[in-house]
Amino acid sequence: MYESTRGNLSGQRASQAITLGMVPSGGLFVPSTVPTLNWQDLQGLTYRDVAMRVLTPYLPDFSEAVLSKIVNVYADGTFDGPNPVPLVSVGNFGVLELWHGPTAAFKDMALQVLPDLLKVSLKLFNRDEDVLILVATSGDTGKAALEGFKNREGMHIVVFYPEGGVSPVQERQMTTTEGANTHVVAVNGNFDECQTAVKRIFASKALKEQLQEKDLIFSSANSINWGRLLPQIVYYFWAYLQAVEQGKVTPGGKMNVVVPTGNFGNLQAAYYAKRMGLPIGRIICASNKNNVLVDFFATGVYQSQRDFFQTISPSMDILISSNFERFLYEMSGRNGDQIQIWYDANNQGTFTVDPVTLKQCQDTVYAGWADEEETLETISRSYKTYQYVFDPHTAVAMKVYEDYLSATNDQTFTVIASTASPFKFASNVLIGLEGKKQESWGDEWKALDYLSQVTGWKIPIGLQGLDKKPAKPADTSEPEGIMELLQKMFT
Repeated sequence: MYESTRGNLSGQRASQAITLGMVPSGGLFVPSTVPTLNWQDLQGLTYRDVAMRVLTPYLPDFSEAVLSKIVNVYADGTFDGPNPVPLVSVGNFGVLELWHGPTAAFKDMALQVLPDLLKVSLKLFNRDEDVLILVATSGDTGKAALEGFKNREGMHIVVFYPEGGVSPVQERQMTTTEGANTHVVAVNGNFDECQTAVKRIFASKALKEQLQEKDLIFSSANSINWGRLLPQIVYYFWAYLQAVEQGKVTPGGKMNVVVPTGNFGNLQAAYYAKRMGLPIGRIICASNKNNVLVDFFATGVYQSQRDFFQTISPSMDILISSNFERFLYEMSGRNGDQIQIWYDANNQGTFTVDPVTLKQCQDTVYAGWADEEETLETISRSYKTYQYVFDPHTAVAMKVYEDYLSATNDQTFTVIASTASPFKFASNVLIGLEGKKQESWGDEWKALDYLSQVTGWKIPIGLQGLDKKPAKPADTSEPEGIMELLQKMFT
């Protein structure tokens, strides 16, 4: 069963939690109990079958036959090669490549599954309305969600992204998505403003009633939806199984993970994998210049009302990390009343946790950050040292890992979660590799080819020929105009 992080709803089935997306009266769904799983029982299985074992205890209202069909996406050619998430040995650490799906970002790992989880959930929840998916994206979630939900019968999806706040490749990926049920909106604001507007819409009773008259209900494909976060737990088990198989970790020995962090969902998934019994040692949170989380882990003060920076790692340009609420719920001993107080709107995104909760947070997660100059330098140095190409998000994780190693001398085998292909950010990667300005190779599309020539790496299929594909121009909106735009679209 599932309950709210704010203590205002409990006893919900998995299908209800996934259908609703977030708790209607505020809060996020979490499992009432976290199941345990012996990683040794997964040895020798395919990724598809590991996913089946990890997801099953969380989805008791899903039949085995239905769930088996859903996870088959990991074995049907949607992802590159027989291993959809390879653990690549680089130096004395490992890089978990999470970007071998159709949109070349880690979001594919969950968003190729979520539409089917949602479809089944609606049926189990006895809802026959069409569903309207609202997504705020800082870059990668948007295209992955559009790709997962396009042409799905009975489903409509609207993606909101910050205009000028995503890479040209990310923007082009979104605007070239096919499907009559897909809509893209460029918002004159940052990601936090997009996300806040979407949450406000979820809480609007008036708009819900208007949509209900059209037989439409809301849901979300952001990681505020448990059905989005759950499949991300799987690849930490897969990373450990590969690390043992490769002889990097002795069976039962600890493995650290480093996660470049924006909305905290990927890191929260690592935490739940650890809670399930996976031998994860330190979870390392890597932030860019928008280092609100790093400050929190140092002081216990969460302060989202601060300067916002637009950086070369746009998917991390976030100050309101939604999944951090789930983390604090666990760290506070599942104290829903306390979460309600911390996240009260009157606090305006600023609160201070008690010393006991802070100590629990610090014992669980190490946090560090890297600025843009350090990120570019890490891309350059890592390529020279290891002949491995990091995108500007994974490079942040690499730099933070190096800082962690320097500070602790912790020799535990460590896995860096690589969240996107470097080709999604080809120009900035080339600036890191060659120290030259973009004029050296021309526009963003020539940068893809040039990066391939320089490194010998292949351009992912999903990024090939993007500039030649017909694009649907995005709608535009101010953050405060999003609700009115939706009313025009659907009511």
